Amino acid sequence: MYFAKIRWCGIQKRMDIQRLDWTHIQAFLAVAETGSLSAAARGLGLSQPTLGRHIRAAEDALEVELFHRQPRGLVLTSTGESLLEPAREMQRAAAKLSLVAEGRGVGLKGVVRITASETVSHFLLPKILADIRAAEPEIDLEVFPSDSSKNLLFREADIAVRMYRTEQLDIIARHIGNMRVGMFASKTYVAERGTPQSMAQIVGHDFIGYNGNDAIINGMREMGLKVDRHFFKVRCDQQVVHWELARAGCGIGFSQEGIGRRDPDMVQVLPELSLPSLPVWLTAPEALRTNPRIRRVYDLLADALSDMTDA
Repeated sequence: MYFAKIRWCGIQKRMDIQRLDWTHIQAFLAVAETGSLSAAARGLGLSQPTLGRHIRAAEDALEVELFHRQPRGLVLTSTGESLLEPAREMQRAAAKLSLVAEGRGVGLKGVVRITASETVSHFLLPKILADIRAAEPEIDLEVFPSDSSKNLLFREADIAVRMYRTEQLDIIARHIGNMRVGMFASKTYVAERGTPQSMAQIVGHDFIGYNGNDAIINGMREMGLKVDRHFFKVRCDQQVVHWELARAGCGIGFSQEGIGRRDPDMVQVLPELSLPSLPVWLTAPEALRTNPRIRRVYDLLADALSDMTDA
C-alpha cells in the first residue's frame, strides 16, 4: 500500500492517498457550498445515502471530521474550513485537466455547449445555429440561455456570448463589435399616444423599465432626463418579457436595434438618438483553442455576430 505525507493549510498527516477518491472531494465541496446533503445530492445527481457515504469516506481517508451534523444541516468544522480552498484547487486542476484533454480532440463530430443571455438566445441564436447545423451536421449544439455567467473552466459551457469582457483566467475573449440600442413602441401604442418627436415630449409617455437594474435610468440621465424607477410605470428585469411588454403596448421599451427593426409590429422612437451600445464578446477556455469542432463553431458564431454589429 502506498502512503504519503501531505500538508494542507498546516495540517500534516500520513495517509493512504489511494483511498482519497476525487468523487469524495467533489461530495465534500458540494455539501460545503450548500450546507445540506439533500441539496448537494440533487446538484450531483446522487441519492442522499450515497452522498453521505462519500462524505464519510472522505473523512476516513483524511482522518479528520469535516462537518458537524446538526438538525438543520451540516456545518463545516474548523478543519473542514481549512481544507475548503485546497479542495477547490483540486477542482480547478481537475477542470483544467479535462479541458486540456478535450483540446486534443480531433474531428468535427460531437457536442458544443453555448451560453448567451436570454435575449440573444431567444432572438438571435436560433437562425445562427440553424446555419451552423446546415454547415456542420455532425456537430450537436446545446444552448444554455442565462443572464448569469456560466463558468467555462468547469465546462458549464464551451462558448459564451457575452455583453462584457470576462475576468476569468485562462479564457480567450474576442470583441466582435457593438450592438446599437434603440427605443421602440408598438404600432398600437403610437396610434393611441402618438410618437414623441423630441426629448421634450418623452416625459409625457409611458416607459418600461427594470426593477433592479439601473442601466436605463443611468442612460436617460446621461441624456439629461432626471428620472428614477418610479418614472417607469411597468418594470421587469427579464429581457424577453420586457420586450413582450413593449409589444403589448405597455409603453416604450428598449432593445437592440436589430431585434426591434425586424419586428413589423414595432416602431423605433427617436432613431436619431445615440444610445449607449452593447459590446459583444465571444469567449471560450484557452485550452479548447485547438479543439476542431469548438473552434469551428466559435468562428461561425463570430462571423454571424459580426454581421449584426458595428465594428
